[in-house]
Amino acid sequence: MAEADIRWADVVVVMERSHRARILAEYRGTPNLPPIEVLDIPDDYAFMDEELIQMLRPAIELLISQTSAD
Repeated sequence: MAEADIRWADVVVVMERSHRARILAEYRGTPNLPPIEVLDIPDDYAFMDEELIQMLRPAIELLISQTSAD
């Protein structure tokens, strides 16, 4: 993930806590990082796996509605 992407985002969504830790470590000197939300979904799925999409959709929609309400 490029620093420009991080700066552009209102919120970053990751599947696992280790993903969050990796982003925080990589960009530890970057001021004003957006919030990083962890979904606690194991990263064991293939790209565009239908089961994964069914788990992600409601979680992402909830985050979007919370972010837009702020």
